[in-house]
Amino acid sequence: MKRLLAYVLAAAVMSAAPAAYAVQPDEIMADPAKEARARNLSRELRCMVCQNQSIDDSDAPLARDLRLLVRERIAGGDNDSQVIDFLVARYGEFVLLKPRFTPHTLLLWLLPPLALIGGGLALWFYSRRRSSAGSAADPAQLKLSEEEEARLERLLAAESTPKKPS
Repeated sequence: MKRLLAYVLAAAVMSAAPAAYAVQPDEIMADPAKEARARNLSRELRCMVCQNQSIDDSDAPLARDLRLLVRERIAGGDNDSQVIDFLVARYGEFVLLKPRFTPHTLLLWLLPPLALIGGGLALWFYSRRRSSAGSAADPAQLKLSEEEEARLERLLAAESTPKKPS
């Protein structure tokens, strides 16, 4: 019981802890509105070193450079789409954590829903075929022949008669 209580307490402490970001105090912009824009953009951009983290979460030196570049572009007057376009032009589409919907990424966006629909249809056809196969059994095939009935009666009779001790 004490062990369970310790696990619950540890989980509560970890869930209540604020999220740790890699943004250093010297990176933060003086204008809170611009800083909020920079943080939102940083969450959409992939760290090219870590590859599965945003630059907002990554401690890699390249992620820091990208965060500073985003803030520099925002301070220079670029809007969010201009900052994103600049980074895509410089690093390619891979820098985006959520790729854009273009003909180049069409398969990437459509494959998961198509696979889900295909799996659902396969399950539906399988269940229909299985239920129709169970109900389509011919009752005449389920009847025993006269020979089988006679043998069954003999076996039941032999089983119900008491055996003599040897």
